[in-house]
Amino acid sequence: MRVLIVHNKYLEYGGEDAVVRDESALLRERGIEVEQYQRDNADIADLSKLRVAIDTVWSTRSAREVGAVLDRFRPDVVHCHNTFPLVSPSVYQAAGQRKIPVVQSLHNFRLVCPQAFLLRYDKPCEACLGSLPWRGVVHRCYRGSAAQSSVLVAMVGINRMLGTYQKSVTRYVALNDFCRRKFIQSGLPADRIVVKPNFVDLPAFSTDMPRRGGLYVGRLAREKGIHVIADALRSLPLAERALDVIGQGSEARALAEIEGVRMLGRQAADQIYLAMSRAAYLLMPSIWYENFPRVLVEAFGCGLPVIASRLGAMAELVEDGVTGLLAEPGDAADLAAKIAWADRNPEAMREMGRLARARYERKYTAKANFETLTAIYREAIAEVRA
Repeated sequence: MRVLIVHNKYLEYGGEDAVVRDESALLRERGIEVEQYQRDNADIADLSKLRVAIDTVWSTRSAREVGAVLDRFRPDVVHCHNTFPLVSPSVYQAAGQRKIPVVQSLHNFRLVCPQAFLLRYDKPCEACLGSLPWRGVVHRCYRGSAAQSSVLVAMVGINRMLGTYQKSVTRYVALNDFCRRKFIQSGLPADRIVVKPNFVDLPAFSTDMPRRGGLYVGRLAREKGIHVIADALRSLPLAERALDVIGQGSEARALAEIEGVRMLGRQAADQIYLAMSRAAYLLMPSIWYENFPRVLVEAFGCGLPVIASRLGAMAELVEDGVTGLLAEPGDAADLAAKIAWADRNPEAMREMGRLARARYERKYTAKANFETLTAIYREAIAEVRA
């Protein structure tokens, strides 16, 4: 089998970029021939605003370049990850013209919401679900800009009108059942949406070693609930504020000013896993639905229970009292209560960590992911060749 992986890299390396890296390596290690076509958001600085806007809706350059790769490499399937903004949906047509199936991973809600988070005023927002997302322009949902939001609405609207999303993608990959339901509500064809979670390839971690304090790993952004963590910690006695923070972002100052918090900045994967093996719990109080945070799988793999928001996919992925604890989204008092309980019940948290590791071994290993992913590829190939 030959697979062409298509991805638009982000300015700040994140979870989607890591998924592309790891899935590509996974396929190669198991004998699949893989080639990548990538564009990089760093190139936007060299382009005019008009050029970026046009390419977001339909990039003739990406279609031409991908077409050339398809003719040379002759893959059995094209797997797209992020196509915004420089790749664009035009690559679907390049594959379709050559009768090559397209698999599109749905890492966020970009095809539904200009902002991609289904979030407005710190609350989940489904105003655009199932309709043209024109409200995103009215509310300036993308970066507070009506103009930039208009470009994203045009991308979605024009490609819906052309039938791009309905006809040109053979399989969509949602990361969990919650997100699959939301995409079906948005109008994507239910019979083409399959579920495949993210994975990480981790060795066994001891869940019996001493663990203490909390850990946060990820972007320090408002939608991640950083302000909720800050408010929760301020309400706790100093002895219960022990928190290591790995990551960077605009909300860093909210945590850096709190006594008991250690700001560790960006760290390599091995250092993250080491921190996960020493912490008592991972904090994930996001105020948006999330799709499938890679860091959650990493935590489970390291035997680390997760304290997450009772919201969206997180409420499905974290089993309350079994693999972690659930707090009400945006509720700093409830989050503080969960942190205090975790600190006062270390043995219960260690048992949740053991169950989290068992959950990882059943569902989120490289082996399980490879089997699911290649089954999706085979199904897509068979459908197009039928």
